[in-house]
Amino acid sequence: MTDQAAADVRQRRVRRRIRRRPGFTIINDDSVRPVRHQQQRFLSSFDKPMLAIVLLLLIIGALMVFSATWDWSNQTYGSASGFFVEEHLRNVVVSVIALLLFATVDYRFWKRFAVWLLIFTIISLIAVRIFGEDIFGARRSFTGGRLQPGELAEFTIVFYMAAWLGSHNARVRSFFYGFVPFALIVGTIAALIVSQPDLSSAAIVVLTAGVMFFVAGANIIHMGAVGASALAAGLIVLQRWQYAQDRIADFLVGLSDITLTDYHTLQAITAFVRGGWFGVGVGQSQQKFGALPAPHTDSIFAIIGEELGVMGAAVVVALYIAFAIRGFQMARRAKDNFGALLCVGFTSWVIIQALLNIAVMTGVIPSTGVPLPFISFGGSSLLVVMIGVGLMLSVHRVATRRKPASERRSDIANFDRSWRNRRARLSRAGNRTSAAPSEG
Repeated sequence: MTDQAAADVRQRRVRRRIRRRPGFTIINDDSVRPVRHQQQRFLSSFDKPMLAIVLLLLIIGALMVFSATWDWSNQTYGSASGFFVEEHLRNVVVSVIALLLFATVDYRFWKRFAVWLLIFTIISLIAVRIFGEDIFGARRSFTGGRLQPGELAEFTIVFYMAAWLGSHNARVRSFFYGFVPFALIVGTIAALIVSQPDLSSAAIVVLTAGVMFFVAGANIIHMGAVGASALAAGLIVLQRWQYAQDRIADFLVGLSDITLTDYHTLQAITAFVRGGWFGVGVGQSQQKFGALPAPHTDSIFAIIGEELGVMGAAVVVALYIAFAIRGFQMARRAKDNFGALLCVGFTSWVIIQALLNIAVMTGVIPSTGVPLPFISFGGSSLLVVMIGVGLMLSVHRVATRRKPASERRSDIANFDRSWRNRRARLSRAGNRTSAAPSEG
């Protein structure tokens, strides 16, 4: 080997070593410069459309919470930006930090805690019935309404169902291994929530779990049984709780004469009528001054309709539609069943909450106490929803992350070995349609 050839070999070896070092690269003149490969990959891996949708909803929420509470806060705390706005912004900051944390950590890391989270949630639902605070005849929360186990249960049912259904594959269609465990788990959680009583959260749990069960490949007959069981349980609950019967009766009367509907719905519809197409202006609502119950929580969509008009309310609805579209797109791109079901579950959960809240405010269904996701005032509700979005972002990050060269070579080697042995091969990440090769 000549001296020139040996020098070329040494140079190639040096260049290979430099390329393997994280944070450095070789430019055209063979000099070395540091680059931020890891930072670029980290920032680019976040799903920007989903982040933009959530950010817009949070901004609208902060603005409308301030508008709905400034007079109340001024009279109670002596400051227009007193308790409600300050606490809401603190909740937003904490929730954003939680979102970033769960988006950064690989979502598959949390799967091992699914069973423990379910156990903790059941214990919390039992504890709130014993030690919870009596507010308006119901025991649903601790610490002045800030911690509500029912909202944790909504999150838990999505997370646990994603882990359980994602690991069962074809057994989801089995009666004993699919339908029976599903009915026991969801029925137990829903029954504990109903006992508080909290019918709206129980309905959200059942509807969200039903969507996930269907997407996971459940037998259509079993789905019919789930629907029939939920309907029968709802009728039994209506016979027991008088307030639920009153809401149904007011709703049915309001179908023929809107002025005879329940007070809450009537005031919400009045707010929309006052707002017209373009609204009366931010901060100019009259319904929030004592007429509309809970203007900063359950009724905040009515305040949006009054101050921003039909067009402003349509923008909020459009953002939720965009959230649904993007969430299901992220589910399609997930690397495994667990990630796909996480995206489907959390997307369905947010949309079901939004649909119920908007339907109540427009008089389409009887009154329920469901917050508007990302917008309504409330610490625990905002926190669990943002953690859900963080997990969805983690699913997207894993799906779009480029594997190191050594890992890609390992995958190729494993693939070739399974091909030569002619053995059945499990679907690799990102390749769910892995048919066995033909003989020939």
